[in-house]
Amino acid sequence: MAKRSADKSHGLLYYLGIGLSAGLLVFVVLVGVLAIVVPAVTGSTAMTVLTGSMSPTYPPGTLIVVAPVDSADIRIGDAVTYQIESGKPTVVTHRVVSITSSSDGSISFQTKGDANNTADDKPVIPEQIRGKVWYSIPYLGYVNSAVNGEARVWLIPILAGGLFLYVGYLAASAIVSKARKGNKDTDNTGHGRRSAVRD
Repeated sequence: MAKRSADKSHGLLYYLGIGLSAGLLVFVVLVGVLAIVVPAVTGSTAMTVLTGSMSPTYPPGTLIVVAPVDSADIRIGDAVTYQIESGKPTVVTHRVVSITSSSDGSISFQTKGDANNTADDKPVIPEQIRGKVWYSIPYLGYVNSAVNGEARVWLIPILAGGLFLYVGYLAASAIVSKARKGNKDTDNTGHGRRSAVRD
């Protein structure tokens, strides 16, 4: 009885390990798709929130995916990423709180961080806007900051491949263990039958 319980417990650990590993594999693949594949396919950009000006919506460490947007499609309440100074690479992500249209047809946007008490000093013109926040993933921005550029392209597949091999190993071990147990049961049954015939 004790041996059967041990075998059952051993099998349960295998299946638990397979389940956890498979879940982690799915998670890593999903993160890779959301953080790398989708932005690459749609022409969006994955960025990391570095300050708390947009907390609690986008706290520091959040990965935001910024999609290109036509300035005419921007509405009050949209979170947009824009150049602090036109033509310079430094950007910030704040929320549009008002839109101003001039008599000459030009528009500008007043922005404000969710956690800030006052609106930003200067209005934002369409040329400064890099895009609108499409979706965000909490905490993943730290990984995005640590792994930049081309490294991200090969890191996710390697992690996913490693987990896939690990899941395969656990599955194969479970199958071998079950087969051995089945062989033992068969041997014991056959031995019992021969003994019965001799008796």
